[in-house]
Amino acid sequence: MPDCPLPLDVLPRPLQKHADPKAPPPLRGMGAKGLVPAVAPLDLCTLLYMLSFDADAGVAETARKTAAGLPDKIWSVALRAEGTKPQVLDWMAERLGANDAALELVLLNAATADETVARLAPAVSQKLADIVRQNELRLLRHDDIIRGLCQNPNALASSLDGACDFCVRNGLTLLDVPRLVEAHKRVHGVDPTAAPPAPAETAQALIAEYSAELAQEPPEAAAPAPELDAKRLTITQRVMRMSVSEKIKLATLGNKEARTLLLRDSNKLVSMAAATSPRITDGEVLALSNSRTVNADVLRYIYSNREYLKTYAIKISLVKNPKVPLPTALKMMFTLQEKDIKELARDRNVPQTIQSQAKAFLMKKEQAAKGPAGGGKH
Repeated sequence: MPDCPLPLDVLPRPLQKHADPKAPPPLRGMGAKGLVPAVAPLDLCTLLYMLSFDADAGVAETARKTAAGLPDKIWSVALRAEGTKPQVLDWMAERLGANDAALELVLLNAATADETVARLAPAVSQKLADIVRQNELRLLRHDDIIRGLCQNPNALASSLDGACDFCVRNGLTLLDVPRLVEAHKRVHGVDPTAAPPAPAETAQALIAEYSAELAQEPPEAAAPAPELDAKRLTITQRVMRMSVSEKIKLATLGNKEARTLLLRDSNKLVSMAAATSPRITDGEVLALSNSRTVNADVLRYIYSNREYLKTYAIKISLVKNPKVPLPTALKMMFTLQEKDIKELARDRNVPQTIQSQAKAFLMKKEQAAKGPAGGGKH
């Protein structure tokens, strides 16, 4: 049995002893049966996944059976959580494959890997096929999703035609998928198999040609070399000629240079692909949180993501950003440390309402500390 692809430290420290291969079998067996007290649903599912790789076949099989029999209140929380690992979501989808409610949560979770969606797409129910179809970013980002969807006997023909037309309009025509070929004829009026179009710019070709500039992540502190400027201009021009589907693939597979370029793209799907790339760093997200020109949808994605809000610097930047809706910014402001609220009260560069609410908060706290006015004896 292969080693577990997740490290022990993804689990809270008290749980690690139940997944540690060096731990006594009774401890691992206890974890495999789900008998660990006071464990959060997400952590329990992660623990069971890790134990399914246990060297003891009995422990591994018990973990798989426990996962398949988990009550709704456990898996429903874990499958919708933002912090659930893609490997765990894929594994749980296998364990709960006959349960449409569970698969729906897997398909709706942004952390789910595209490969998982592609694996599920050919066989899910009509309702779930519609959910797969509605995630346009995934359709353009991972070719096998539309391939699988077109093979699904439960999907409505109208839904498939709409998905294929959308893909073709955004530059994705797969000649091995008859429905996409038909969609290409509908949209462009030509048969792509009879007269293949001239080769277009692709993300893979560009990354292969400029691997150092577009594939490998440079050190955070590395300054761009002046000799790269001309090369960068060429890359930018070639990226601008790409179809939407290829830009999305580049945003997903490329490095910080590629993401920075594509975050400015006028197409919302492209900028969102860059923002949701699995390779994006907290440093990049912090820079986006500070930006006054960032796409509104990208900013909404950041301030709606609980994982990002755990980074205190990102939260402060969002509170100061005038593009963040005031109710959202105020809600976050009241969770800041008092020293930072004092700074907001003095900062004239933040939205006026934020500054005035920071002052009001501090005044109210000061009055509360003094006690009721005239609080002496009467």
